[in-house]
Amino acid sequence: MPELPEVESVKRVITPKILGATIQKVTFSDKVKIGKEIGKETIVKGTSLELFKERTEHYKIASVYRRSKYIFIEIENEQDNKIIMCHFGMTGAFFTVPDLSNIEIDNHRKHWHVIFELDNGLQLIYTDIRRFGELRALDELTEYPSVLKIAPEPFVQEAYEYYLDKITSKKFINKPIKVGILDHTVIAGCGNIYACEALLRAGVLPTRTVKDLSQEERKNVFDEVVNVLQEGIDNGGSSISDYYNADGEKGTMQDKHNIYGKKVCGQCGGPVEQKVIATRNTHYCPNCQK
Repeated sequence: MPELPEVESVKRVITPKILGATIQKVTFSDKVKIGKEIGKETIVKGTSLELFKERTEHYKIASVYRRSKYIFIEIENEQDNKIIMCHFGMTGAFFTVPDLSNIEIDNHRKHWHVIFELDNGLQLIYTDIRRFGELRALDELTEYPSVLKIAPEPFVQEAYEYYLDKITSKKFINKPIKVGILDHTVIAGCGNIYACEALLRAGVLPTRTVKDLSQEERKNVFDEVVNVLQEGIDNGGSSISDYYNADGEKGTMQDKHNIYGKKVCGQCGGPVEQKVIATRNTHYCPNCQK
């Protein structure tokens, strides 16, 4: 699943290519159309396909920003403003190309679902192999209230105090620390890969409860989440499975992983153990983490 660094990398690639362009036409794949016909929302959610087109076609792209693992595209015309909200799910991706045939990754080209034709000669194409992602065309963010509960971006000054308040609340105090840092109401954008890496760096076992951690350990966990997310951004994200950025390029952060998906710990050389926590397969080192 694309986490904060991967989504940020996509945002940085698409923004200069689509900003200021007008969406001339929106086209849906047969999978999306059939999904709507049988009452199953495939990719395009919250509206009919007709309303999605009505809320996006002939609108100019005014801004693009990221919150947690979401991309928001603010669009406008002379009368109105809308927001296109995107969550990539497990395998979603955006590509900015002149034509669908220009997507060089076969799996993504075959599994396109929404094409936004722009007036600058480019197409913003949403692809999704497993179809767990979503696109919504919103009048305002209050139509999708869960995004309003996202924690501050981890890089801003107030993020630590916010995290500390949430992580020590009744909801999380008796849960494993990994459960807390995976929740975007506690820290925005940290998923399974970066949680495993951050906890290794902090020297904290993912199974330890928040209550069991000292104040220093809680701070170390937060700091290492921020560090590993920033390093992920700097390296274009982690290309595991089907992740590519909008230029069709892979990230390189996976080359710097010390624990996730490993059999041997990159820090000490000892064996890596696994345990399912919060439905995620968790990798940890019993030697480096206590």
